[in-house]
Amino acid sequence: MAKVRREDTVLVMTGKERGKTGVVRQVLPREGRIVIAGVNVVKRHMRPRADRPGGIIEREAPLHMSNVMVVCKSCSKPTRVAFRFRDDGRKVRHCRRCNQALD
Repeated sequence: MAKVRREDTVLVMTGKERGKTGVVRQVLPREGRIVIAGVNVVKRHMRPRADRPGGIIEREAPLHMSNVMVVCKSCSKPTRVAFRFRDDGRKVRHCRRCNQALD
């Protein structure tokens, strides 16, 4: 089970984007990276193709998962993620600050 999932709100802790928050758009588990909306925006020089025009476009580049922390919905603070098992046997993520379920 991943600590960071799509649609989570995260806070960037290190690097040039430190202090920015955003929603996770994509998780790349093999590379250990995530794409966050509006964070780490880079410019790409794209060659024209039959289906799209060329030019300079801006898009989000992936960040490493270790550089972000999940923001808890209940206490609104960045937190580390704990895993617990519910009574029905499901594994859920918990906030280490307020002990509320993140899922």
